[in-house]
Amino acid sequence: MELRDYLRVLRRRWVSILVITVAVTAAAGAFTALQTSQYASTARLFVTTSQANDTQLLQGGQFSAQRVKSYADLITSRELAQRVIDDTGLKLEPGELTDRVSAEAVLDTVNLEITVTDPDAHQAQVIAQSYAEQLTDLVRELETPAGQTEAPIKATIVDAASFSDTPVSPQPKRNLALGLVLGLMLGFGLAVLRELLDTRVKSLDDVAEITDAPTLGTIAYDATAAKTPLLTQIPSHSPRAESFRVLRTNLQFVDVDSAQKVFVVSSAVPGEGKTSTAVNLALSLAQGGNRTLLVEADLRRPMAAKRLGMDEAVGLTNVLVGRIKAADVVQTHDDSGLSFVASGPIPPNPAELIQSNAMEDFLAYAREEYDIVLIDAPPLLPVTDAALLAAKADGALVILSHGKVTREQVRHSIERLDQVDAHLAGLVLNKVPAKGRSYGYGYGYGYSPADIEAS
Repeated sequence: MELRDYLRVLRRRWVSILVITVAVTAAAGAFTALQTSQYASTARLFVTTSQANDTQLLQGGQFSAQRVKSYADLITSRELAQRVIDDTGLKLEPGELTDRVSAEAVLDTVNLEITVTDPDAHQAQVIAQSYAEQLTDLVRELETPAGQTEAPIKATIVDAASFSDTPVSPQPKRNLALGLVLGLMLGFGLAVLRELLDTRVKSLDDVAEITDAPTLGTIAYDATAAKTPLLTQIPSHSPRAESFRVLRTNLQFVDVDSAQKVFVVSSAVPGEGKTSTAVNLALSLAQGGNRTLLVEADLRRPMAAKRLGMDEAVGLTNVLVGRIKAADVVQTHDDSGLSFVASGPIPPNPAELIQSNAMEDFLAYAREEYDIVLIDAPPLLPVTDAALLAAKADGALVILSHGKVTREQVRHSIERLDQVDAHLAGLVLNKVPAKGRSYGYGYGYGYSPADIEAS
């Protein structure tokens, strides 16, 4: 992935990244709040030898430095822990006490620091002081040779156990900062992973990665489309209406040398809005002064007639079986002047009818009578009808539903068209939310009368 891809991930999934960051930070805060405060006390010991001359002092210093490391290790011994327990009267087991104490030999010195942590600051001081005293006694016992009363090396307390009522843990600021950083890393990492696993088409960049065919338009998502599905039912300055005007304009630049054009409107899978797009594009073309014919050629699940409120009893199938002439099944939509041919009775063999000579004759008639013919066809992947129709037409318009169809499905749809040598005239990204639309090819400004007055 390139930098722009990461920026796109951030732009698309900033909400989930924010939620995860807040959740992890809150968890860090809760963990901090639930922790018992711990206080620390430190005592310091100095290890020396009883050598007199310079050579002996140098050797003694080296010997002391080596011994300090051994004494640091003794701090966690059960023997020393038991002595401290006996001295202080603690109600603890030696193993429990050793978990609270640590020792460190200060680098390049003969100093030993003993640190004790405890939920009680005073008790931490008492334990640390007892450890320092008991260690000096233990060192004297261990280092005194048999038959002698003095040890050649001894440990001396130079700093008594300290006292502090400021807890050393938990550290709220540090924990919250770590939670914030971890949350950001986790949130962004999961966002990148989701982006890599999510193959749905959600932008013009996604479309461009699949094919070099042009994206002729982006249709704005409209929550009211279910109640007012037709362009003739909505204000002319609405974003959805403007989207179709832009698509109409761009479509006129496809195959500019042809006076009459026939386009198949399809999609990769069902539910992408190909019928709604075909109907409204046809209405927009008719409103623009083009002699437009919309043909309901989805002979399996026809929906266009219902959308337009037209008669669906007689139509294309009647023409293809030779019972009625083509001109006799053409209906006119009153509000727009759009010419429409319904599917007619649903046949048992749609693919055979589409490949028939009668279909060739019908398309020849449509070319002669109309400037633009739009054929509403079934989706490309479930059945072959749309691909077969596209092979007879000037090209196919493939409708892609934003956030629903996957890149793989789009690729397979294009392959279906290539297999029959059909031309992919362009793609249309449908149901695009306002935040997902970008300035460029196929963008509608939605310039309303109110905007004109304001300007």
